[in-house]
Amino acid sequence: MENKRLDKLRKEWLPEATIRDMQEKMEREEVTAEELVTMYLAEISETDRNVNSVLEVNPDAMQIARMLDYERRMTGPRSGLHGIPVLLKDNMDTGDRMHTSAGSLALKEHYPGEDAFLVKKLRDAGAVILGKTNMTEWANFMSDKMTNGWSSRGGQVKNPYGPFDVGGSSSGSAAAVAANLAAASVGTETTGSIIEPASQNSLVGIKPTVGAVSRTGVIPLSVTQDTPGPFGRTVEDALMVFRALTGTDPEDPVTALSAVWAGTDWDAVLDPEALNGVRIGVARNIFEREADTGVMKRFDEALGALRDCGAEVIDDIDLGVMEDDLGYDVLLHEFKSALNGYLGRTEPGNPIRSLADVIEFNNSHPDETLRFGQNLLEESERTSGTLTERGYLEALERNRHLAAEVALESAFRKHRIDALVFPKSHGCSFGAAAGYPGVAVPFGAGEGGEPFGITFYGRAFAEPDLIGYAFAFEHRVRGRIKPEL
Repeated sequence: MENKRLDKLRKEWLPEATIRDMQEKMEREEVTAEELVTMYLAEISETDRNVNSVLEVNPDAMQIARMLDYERRMTGPRSGLHGIPVLLKDNMDTGDRMHTSAGSLALKEHYPGEDAFLVKKLRDAGAVILGKTNMTEWANFMSDKMTNGWSSRGGQVKNPYGPFDVGGSSSGSAAAVAANLAAASVGTETTGSIIEPASQNSLVGIKPTVGAVSRTGVIPLSVTQDTPGPFGRTVEDALMVFRALTGTDPEDPVTALSAVWAGTDWDAVLDPEALNGVRIGVARNIFEREADTGVMKRFDEALGALRDCGAEVIDDIDLGVMEDDLGYDVLLHEFKSALNGYLGRTEPGNPIRSLADVIEFNNSHPDETLRFGQNLLEESERTSGTLTERGYLEALERNRHLAAEVALESAFRKHRIDALVFPKSHGCSFGAAAGYPGVAVPFGAGEGGEPFGITFYGRAFAEPDLIGYAFAFEHRVRGRIKPEL
């Protein structure tokens, strides 16, 4: 960089700087939002060649930041996100000069007409939308052979920590924050796509209750399981973004349930003693056959840290259901219905109007798009798209009953536990099918330097509790690892 002051800040201060750090520096007029954007753009240009996490940057980001700097001087900051650069997963509509493609070449020229509801919320809070992140194409529901983090539009996202799995479909959103290419980011989860990349990239990830954050303007997979949520390098950073995302959206009726948090003191959630006296359940049979000895060793160390925080660990709980019992029939049916609804309402100039159009486009461009095939797209297309099939309705009722009532609620009641904890992304299918929240928090690295984290799961709208547990754990272990890039 030509600006030596900024170059010094970028190298010595910006890496691992928290959102609070950035706000304090802006309040002291030691840095501006425009300079934050400038430094992050320099990081993207130099570092992302090794990560491939950012699909495109917002050409207006610097001008937006300059406007927000002026507003800060005139009237003060809008919120704790004022002037903070944030990246978005490439399935979130932005009514600007950026595309929204879900990683697909079929939508590489798709410009939405307006912001997604959650994007409006971020802009209203004063966040700077810095760009769009690469993702597993069609939220990893294109092919059961597809590699995590690969898309025909963006190629392969790489884990900043080495030759490790980068995690589920929000891979670019996680890898970018881990690599210090933005202060925070927003991803989406259907089954594990926030929790897994958070764990694989030494980040905090909040998978909200379905209904906490609007899905309007987000390219969908499942109407009953999709939920956007934030990534941050700290619990506080993730919470600051999460607070901005929540709210009632009339176009997404389930968000009315988020009114349960009216009057919540979110600042009080960040309590280093939040785990004291809390009962934490462990369902070992869910993961002990899949997890290797290194993962089990690290997880047992994490349980020791939870006990050191004052938690009571209730070990070896039987949930009565295995993750494989849930299946993916619900997603097969809901994907066609939801995607056709989204594409059918896009701008008239978009030639891709349905799932059938996507499949046809891919068949016409096999060298670029069919590296892993598209068997899940084709299987979904064979459903009616009306959500009337008996198989779908039975699968939906079965999954929600098994996940919410038989597994989670029964465990909470029977063992009087406040949360369940799992290593990495194990157990994510239960929270996904039930629509319940989870919070992933880093716990150092396992064998070979692969990032490791644990995930807290709770009842619907238990985010204040789970975020508090994650904060207390983070405060105790300081488990975030900075990658060597």
